[in-house]
Amino acid sequence: MTPTELAALLRAATQKVFAAHDLDASVIPESIVVERPRSPEHGDYATNVALQLGKRAGVNPRELATWLAREFAADAGIDSAEVAGPGFVNLRLAAAAQNQTVATVLDQRETYGTGDELSAMHVNLEFVSANPTGPIHLGGTRWAAVGDALGRVLSARGATVTREYYFNDHGEQINRFADSLIAAATGDPTPDNGYAGAYIDEIAANVVAAAPGVLDLPGEEAREVFRAEGVELMFAHIKQTLHEFGTDFDVYTHENSMFDRGLVDEVIAELTESGNLYEADGAWWLRSTAYGDDKDRVVIKSDGNHAYIAGDIAYLRDKHQRGANHLIYMLGADHHGYVVRLKAAAAALGYDADAVEVLIGQMVNLVKDGSPVRMSKRAGTVITLDDLVEAVGVDAARYALIRSSIDVNIDIDLDLLRKQSSDNPVYYVQYAHARLSALARSAADLGLSASTDHLDLLDDESEGDLIRTIGDFGEVVSTAAELREPHRVSRYLESLAGAYHRFYARCRVLPQGDEEPGDVHRARLALCDATRQVLANGLELVGVSAPTRM
Repeated sequence: MTPTELAALLRAATQKVFAAHDLDASVIPESIVVERPRSPEHGDYATNVALQLGKRAGVNPRELATWLAREFAADAGIDSAEVAGPGFVNLRLAAAAQNQTVATVLDQRETYGTGDELSAMHVNLEFVSANPTGPIHLGGTRWAAVGDALGRVLSARGATVTREYYFNDHGEQINRFADSLIAAATGDPTPDNGYAGAYIDEIAANVVAAAPGVLDLPGEEAREVFRAEGVELMFAHIKQTLHEFGTDFDVYTHENSMFDRGLVDEVIAELTESGNLYEADGAWWLRSTAYGDDKDRVVIKSDGNHAYIAGDIAYLRDKHQRGANHLIYMLGADHHGYVVRLKAAAAALGYDADAVEVLIGQMVNLVKDGSPVRMSKRAGTVITLDDLVEAVGVDAARYALIRSSIDVNIDIDLDLLRKQSSDNPVYYVQYAHARLSALARSAADLGLSASTDHLDLLDDESEGDLIRTIGDFGEVVSTAAELREPHRVSRYLESLAGAYHRFYARCRVLPQGDEEPGDVHRARLALCDATRQVLANGLELVGVSAPTRM
């Protein structure tokens, strides 16, 4: 019995108690909170439903807990229900109900942990979206890992997810990029506010090789060639780097296309007609204060050029027109101002502002030998995705970037991620899967197969803890999707690996010496098989491999 199944059972029992005592059942929530107690002595699970509902139902919480405990214990799936403190109810599951989780995992396999509660949601998930003026830096690398994992988690719970990359290839930064390429091609110094690094030299050389006469063209014509060819080469490099990192996108959109396709002009005309765009001081302003912004935003500047937000508004409309009903933007730590302005733009266009989410991620630092790693030789100024993968590999890089909340700055310890020990979290989780795979091979060599016919024999405390941890997986994935926090899956996997290692230290899975294989061995093999499956499912959600040998 999983926590979700237990919560449903408790809700039905609570409704019975309320009916029997003529209480107002409308106060009963859709889902009863079920938690694992910190101490095993307090039971397998606990609920505070009596504390939650007692006052609202006009009953002393402890008295309500007594009624509920009696009803809970009447179910065959619950071995005991005891009142604790001011109104908690501690529960112990019957062995048959608890151990059924193993059979459920082995029946559902790759689909275990999935759900359909988000099936009505079509999410446009935009992440990374680095300017095509250089390789993906460490902050973008965090989004490449976290964004991809979030997409997987949302999909696992039923959402339709479109992963989208927005190339900011319109504006002054692209001109600076082109000028930097020209300077590299001609041997001149990098222009002020330009871009430097080995990648600039490589791209400049490639542009000259592809267009041999480019340096003989008049200035603006040469600049246009370097701009177009350079952006395309940088674009191709970024896409390949992301693919090798395990992060692929369904849609790549160029900011410039918002202008080339006339979408910016269309949305400006619409906002003007609705009165949400007005002229003042020679510029055109979005009336964003009417929708919660702290100030109105310039859309067309007094010199006639479009402000950056003009493309953003057109892009927001374009996403909706392509079928998305929920937009998630994953942006860096310096983009807090975008939260309110994007919501205001959505509202001005007639969309639900609450269907626009902006997730802000904090900084990433690399540490080696206890000291910060500060510079990339290739990029010239920043650490890149390529640098990190070269240092520790894809799996370790992804896992390290995903396992912490995006709300906090993180330090990536390169020395730790190279260790083959339990101190290294990705190694710890992957080793558990590899160890389970080795165990399955050894069992096959003995002619021993898993069986769910005698799961009642799994009565050791460590077996119960492992089974309950397995049972938590669906709730963890659901919560990770709801809160947009894929790091919960990584932390869960570490807990599951720990529960397995403790079980393995206490319970002998395979027969030893002349011992004959028995039902307990087959039941434990089934538990191990279920554990291996859940580890694989969880690693898939964070985009990390599940090795069978290490």
